[in-house]
Amino acid sequence: MNWCFIIPLIVGIICAILGYLLGRQSAATKKVTKVDNSEAVKWREKYADLEGQLAECRKSLRVQKEKGASGSVLPFDAAKVKAVFGKKVKQDDLKIVEGIGPKIAELFHNNGINTWKDLSTTTVLRCQEILRSGGKAFEIHKPDTWPKQAEMANNGLWEELKNWQNTLDGGK
Repeated sequence: MNWCFIIPLIVGIICAILGYLLGRQSAATKKVTKVDNSEAVKWREKYADLEGQLAECRKSLRVQKEKGASGSVLPFDAAKVKAVFGKKVKQDDLKIVEGIGPKIAELFHNNGINTWKDLSTTTVLRCQEILRSGGKAFEIHKPDTWPKQAEMANNGLWEELKNWQNTLDGGK
């Protein structure tokens, strides 16, 4: 038998098997990298959301300092609210927030958000989760401004809230 043909044949088979195995390993690594990239995107979005919340918190602290050392919030004045909005509003009625109607208010109440203060400290991400939990009909709503509107209501900034709501489109 001629070894000149057998040795290259064996080497070729070994190379083919190793190439196949390395190719499979490389493909598995690429799949893991894609998953890792999507995880990284989720974390970046979470980071951006937290940065936004921190900025709002810092702004809120500045507003409180400007109000005085006590940082007190004005008591609820139903007459002033009626004068600004042209309708009677109960304290902590979430429907004063542009984009929240009776069904969404009920959904938020069922999730432990009952006051303007509660909503003002709720993240936009959490608001979206609550809306998703209500089903497809609620997923179309955009709660991006709801916590800030609730903060304004909680702080008694009625004229500012009304002026801002006039520029919004269904809570957006």
